[in-house]
Amino acid sequence: MEKTHHSGFNTFGLFNESYPPIMDGVALAVSNYAYWLHEKNYPVCVVAPNAPDYEDDEVYPVFRYTSVPVPTRKPYRLGLPDIDFSFQKKFEEIKFELVHAHSPFSAGKLAVRVAKEQKVPLIATFHSKYRDDFERALHSRHVVDLMVKEIVSFYEKADEVWVPQKAVEETLREYGYKGKIEVVDNGNDFATDEDLAPVKQRAREALGVKGDEFVFLFVGQHIWEKNTRMIVEALALMKDEPFRMFFVGTGYAADELKTLVKEAGLSSKVTFTGIVTDRERIKLYYAASDLFLFPSLYDNAPLVVREAGALGTPSVMVAGSTAAEILTDNLNGFLIENSAKSLAEKLRGLIKNPDLVKEVGINASKTIANSWKSIVEEEVLDRYLSIIRRKKT
Repeated sequence: MEKTHHSGFNTFGLFNESYPPIMDGVALAVSNYAYWLHEKNYPVCVVAPNAPDYEDDEVYPVFRYTSVPVPTRKPYRLGLPDIDFSFQKKFEEIKFELVHAHSPFSAGKLAVRVAKEQKVPLIATFHSKYRDDFERALHSRHVVDLMVKEIVSFYEKADEVWVPQKAVEETLREYGYKGKIEVVDNGNDFATDEDLAPVKQRAREALGVKGDEFVFLFVGQHIWEKNTRMIVEALALMKDEPFRMFFVGTGYAADELKTLVKEAGLSSKVTFTGIVTDRERIKLYYAASDLFLFPSLYDNAPLVVREAGALGTPSVMVAGSTAAEILTDNLNGFLIENSAKSLAEKLRGLIKNPDLVKEVGINASKTIANSWKSIVEEEVLDRYLSIIRRKKT
């Protein structure tokens, strides 16, 4: 059945560098914004670089432009909208009501241009610690400083700057941004009110997990910045315990991680699944796990922690990290020091205390897992309409 759009409204444009089939937290956020805005009958479209051999089949339009692979960051792509004339032609026909950039690169620059040309509001969300990425790829402090300056100048062009949780504001301030910042939480498409015990049991059976095995999980890019090496080093210190570990995802460090696992004699306990894009399949891994291991110091507001929490799987994170801001130790998650020894000790203790793990998992599902539907309908849309009204007066 064709939806009747809110009359008088032009399109809400969501701009980002990653979008399915590239599945990261920001791509998920963008697709959920688009889906729930569309469900509320608002005209919406997504604008992103193209992905080879991938056909979009969304209920809302997705406009893609030419891109090339980023050599050091597979599967990410560098967008080149300015040389894609057929995209430009189609794109120029869209009348926007508001544009929301989720990245400061090719997609974000496009959003800035549209906002200026069509005199519509520009919202920009700051999701990632870009300086860390630049420092890994480039070995010149001067060039990194210039690029961070460029990022700040991008956010200064926005009518509103959003961050997904309060601690992320500090990162943007460190980069030199002085303007106003709004906190708009991420949602979660696994949030549910159903009893999680049978869901978790079915998931363990589906993945062939034995009754006495404690299951650990990591979902995300396999890169050193996420402290993945520390996970393997901690597991090596507790080989005698009955556990299974799943690493879901891929990244430049994947092969070296596999080698570390092999050298530590952990191959029979650790499984690398590769990328899992099927949401029902990834739900199985979250639900079957007892603990989500995420000692990253690199992430700002990782969606994966909320997704695990939604399915009753509490996270183990480094105390004081930006990402761990939403956790209270032993209440809705577990906090450790930034060392393999601290992680191993915490995991040994928790294996012996499954009731605490269950209780903390239930608290996580109640405290850190708002549905995307409620976030978009009750907060995002309200803010969109208010900024449109302000811009028009």
